[in-house]
Amino acid sequence: MTNTAQRVQEYAAHSFHTWSRQKGWKTPLLVNDAEGVYFYDHTGKAYIDFSSQLMCSNLGHKNKAVIEAIVKQAEKLPYIVPSFANEATMAAVEALRTVMPKGLDKFFFSTSGTEANEAAVKMVRQACTPAYKVISRYKSYHGSTAASISLTGDPRRWYAEQARFTIPGVCFAPDSHCYRCPFELAYPQCGVQCGKYLDYMIREEGNVAAIIVEPIVGTNGRLIPPPEYYPMLRRICDEHKVLLIADEVMSGWFRTGTAFAIEHWGVTPDFITTAKGASAAYTPVAVTATSERVAQFFEEEVFCHGHTYAFHPLSAAAIPAAISELKKVMASGLPQRVSAHLKQRLYALAEKHICVGDVRGIGHFWALELVKNRKTREPFDVKADKFSTKALMAGRVAGDAMQRGVYISPWYDTLVIAPPLIITEEQVDEALAVLDKSLEIADTEAVDTGTAVCHSTEYQK
Repeated sequence: MTNTAQRVQEYAAHSFHTWSRQKGWKTPLLVNDAEGVYFYDHTGKAYIDFSSQLMCSNLGHKNKAVIEAIVKQAEKLPYIVPSFANEATMAAVEALRTVMPKGLDKFFFSTSGTEANEAAVKMVRQACTPAYKVISRYKSYHGSTAASISLTGDPRRWYAEQARFTIPGVCFAPDSHCYRCPFELAYPQCGVQCGKYLDYMIREEGNVAAIIVEPIVGTNGRLIPPPEYYPMLRRICDEHKVLLIADEVMSGWFRTGTAFAIEHWGVTPDFITTAKGASAAYTPVAVTATSERVAQFFEEEVFCHGHTYAFHPLSAAAIPAAISELKKVMASGLPQRVSAHLKQRLYALAEKHICVGDVRGIGHFWALELVKNRKTREPFDVKADKFSTKALMAGRVAGDAMQRGVYISPWYDTLVIAPPLIITEEQVDEALAVLDKSLEIADTEAVDTGTAVCHSTEYQK
């Protein structure tokens, strides 16, 4: 065994790997470098970062402007307590005001998306007393700490519940999931029942303070609601004086073509919570943005929240640079051109492989849902399989692609196609040529019914 291999094994033995049984994490890949849309292991092998790591490296790797901003701040003022103003956080506020939807212009800075959502829930429950309940959706992920994991609909919440680490007062609504409609209806004849049902829930639950949504669901499927869904949801919230929280941790920062995904529906929420692409993932930083209604409440009431790394200058220093670089990339026209190419190529790839049941997405944020049978939509794996010891099909396909030099993040039923915004058409083609081969693994276990692949995003328009 080489010294490098031994050190990796010792590292794995003495550290906790997230969201997994530890016995399955003995020899993690050692990554030593990254640049552009590639990262490199310790042998020098290159991998196309086709999921932007955890859907966060929106600018790719080694953006010089963002790195320079961080270095300059580290040399000048790496830390100061949150109660002091500093140039880095002032500049971050100014930059955020140039991209946030109008009316969302008061901010709390933390270090992760889960913390951004924790802050939002605390604000909601203070501002809306005696109402305290928060409605989330089953296909959702909002974080790992007590409040945010309670809002999470995916299987990670189950383990937090076993550990008695969740908060009361969270209800789950049916998803807006046209490919697998929980009401077994079809759009548009359905009348967007998934949206209407939220009105029923609020009336029947009582004491509802807020609804939290990922405008385009991230990890759990890249689900895009019909055009009527979010305007309907905004009206329902207004009628019942319920606050609307848009979790843009994953879907924000131009990943879907607009600064924040909720803008596709022309709706302004009461909160935007975000992180990841806010700093291009170069520093751990998150933002809870609030409306004037929420901000005014705390003029006379105590904002009972904070921590040591709130408004951290080194973390915040990356925000203005990242926003500036994102605007430049979008102004170049490259993401718009490549997203159209990516869409076309994904549709063609899916038609070729009988294991792909649905293709859905927008911008640089896509899902390929893998199924055994296109006609019946029988999945290879279901939610309960996620943390089993079973080898899941999405993981098998992604693992094969990784061996061939393309990193794709898998979930239990989908592959996450979310490359950096700087990727070119040629690099997309390079990655999809690999995925083309890897999907053959699932094809061998799928049934050829002659049924066409579904493009559920398309028939919602």
